[in-house]
Amino acid sequence: VQLQAFGGGLVQTWDFLRLSCSASGFTFSTSVMGWFRQAPGKEREFVASIDWSDRMTDYADSVKGRFSISRDNAQNTVYLQMNSLKPEDTAVYHCAGDRIWRTSTAYSRRGMNYWGKGTLVTVSS
Repeated sequence: VQLQAFGGGLVQTWDFLRLSCSASGFTFSTSVMGWFRQAPGKEREFVASIDWSDRMTDYADSVKGRFSISRDNAQNTVYLQMNSLKPEDTAVYHCAGDRIWRTSTAYSRRGMNYWGKGTLVTVSS
């Protein structure tokens, strides 16, 4: 299994970024995909998830209304559009995959089955 996130960088408050994640080694089109983040000195945090059919999404309260998750099953790619970025969004962002749709609470507690290398997002004030 390989998951590689791209698109991080240094931006200013209220800027936007679009992260992408390429996946291989598992059946992407039938997997739930998600994004997590980990800020320095903090625990891993669930950010968003999307089901295999693109009909269900879920978000952490801290990003609702600002972030949007989407996927392209033909390209085995999942995206995270991040708008109105804040300094507290600064973290390493990881994409992840799972075989089963779970609640955000469950993902926060147990994570997902598949994990990839992250990309650093830094938001300056």
